[in-house]
Amino acid sequence: MSDWIETLAKACAATSQKRVADRLGISATVVNQVLHAKYPGNLRRIQDLVEFGLTGTSVRCPVLGEIGKEDCLAHQRQPFAATNAQRVRLFRACRNGCPHSRIGGD
Repeated sequence: MSDWIETLAKACAATSQKRVADRLGISATVVNQVLHAKYPGNLRRIQDLVEFGLTGTSVRCPVLGEIGKEDCLAHQRQPFAATNAQRVRLFRACRNGCPHSRIGGD
């Protein structure tokens, strides 16, 4: 078993597949299929989500400085909000060359 799949399985055992899926921004069905080696989609994308979202390590954000990887993923999922200057900076940074961005990386 790959390390990242083991990490995913342990997280699910500690809470539930649904909670882990919500945390990663994917469906519980995807988590279940990955754990049972039946996922037909892009496994690299799921691996990135698991490694990025469940490891508890941090990254250097060009806008916010040092943040958790899970927070980084959450910011990447945020929609554009012209009414919030920080969200505008994050939206642009996440889509324009941030080395930690998983947007369009499938």
